[in-house]
Amino acid sequence: MFSKILIANRGEIAVRIIRACKEMDIKTVAVYSEADADSLSTRMADEAVCIGPAQSSESYLNIPAIISAAEITDVDAIHPGYGFLAENAHFAEICESCDITFIGPTPENMRMMGDKMTARLAMQKVGIPVIPGSQSIIKTKEEAVKTAKRLKYPVIIKASAGGGGKGMRVCHNDVRLISSLITAQQEAEAAFGNADVYLERYIERPRHIEVQILADKYGHIVSLGERDCTIQRRHQKLIEESPSSVIDSKLRKKVGDMAVKVAKACNYLNAGTVEFLFDRHENFYFLEVNTRIQVEHPITEMVTGIDLIKEQIKIASGMKLGFKQDDIKIKGAAIECRVNAEDPEKNFMPCPGKVEMFLVPGGPGVRVDSHVYAGYTVSSYYDSMIAKVICYGNSRHEAIKIMQRALDEFRAAPIKTTIPFLKHVMGDTLFLKGDFATDYVEKLLGTGE
Repeated sequence: MFSKILIANRGEIAVRIIRACKEMDIKTVAVYSEADADSLSTRMADEAVCIGPAQSSESYLNIPAIISAAEITDVDAIHPGYGFLAENAHFAEICESCDITFIGPTPENMRMMGDKMTARLAMQKVGIPVIPGSQSIIKTKEEAVKTAKRLKYPVIIKASAGGGGKGMRVCHNDVRLISSLITAQQEAEAAFGNADVYLERYIERPRHIEVQILADKYGHIVSLGERDCTIQRRHQKLIEESPSSVIDSKLRKKVGDMAVKVAKACNYLNAGTVEFLFDRHENFYFLEVNTRIQVEHPITEMVTGIDLIKEQIKIASGMKLGFKQDDIKIKGAAIECRVNAEDPEKNFMPCPGKVEMFLVPGGPGVRVDSHVYAGYTVSSYYDSMIAKVICYGNSRHEAIKIMQRALDEFRAAPIKTTIPFLKHVMGDTLFLKGDFATDYVEKLLGTGE
């Protein structure tokens, strides 16, 4: 087992990893930018090293600075969390070349699944259903129009190296397609350094279902149930739940087996998430693989009783999975709400600033993952998420009731947060019935985005 781990991240995930390491008697090193000097992770870790200015490109994405911090603190391994360098194959290779274990999948896993077009073609070869789409990168408007006519409108432009909704445009006709193509390419280039895009048939009103997987170095792969991540705004997840209210035990086994098959097809290692779109006819389509731990991993932990961060560390250290597929049971229901420092009344405009009061909810069935405290300043340089409220109950109904109570208790001032919006969703009739699709938030807000 490792004796010391550096966390190449910030915010709540850095705190989460430090907590897991403490329980495993592993020393920790936090890295931080100048803007994060007073972050909770720097206070909780055994050591802390400043790696640069506030800008991510000069700190949390600064590979030489992170490796230097790892070497001067003599760590055995680096945990990248999510975002930043978590899915950077080059970073993983540099770690290994410096004799530092990268806690995550292999560089080969990342390269194969990081390019969506490559991943689509690989899945087709092993019989995993994918959404009908282009068989190669779309370069010109003529190619785009020809492909769209074959697929039939509506279609969606997607960045091959994409994520988080960047480089994505839904098109219902040739005019919209042509006008959107260059914009999507430019956005993809700016976000990922790669302008490649492709087309898919647009599945209207789907559910976004993802499956958590774990794979060790000995070929053992398990799925840990599904998470329903359908409630999104501009392709950014807001609320997640496990299990999904539209997946029964038969479908759960089917999609779980499919996720394991995906993992086997790419010789996957460590934790990952296989994402699918689920249409109204109970058809699953492969979407992508996230080669890292997910923001929403706590709801899987709540319904399975398995600590995913600890499992990541164990797998990276060479240990075998301590359980088999038949040992994994889904019990109860869990919901996660992401609380962002944003003003819902001003089109979710970011609301950074000093948090003078921060009172998190508690009581039975409530877990809060956060890096914020009274006196903390939410920076404008990074993601606006300040907390994740995770609630567990014996049923979906009970988990929702606990979440309603927890959100009522939550106080963060004077900054604006998305708590009022989350409370609105928790009381909405369609949400309570489980009757929603990926356009739910736009319909709820009447934005028609």
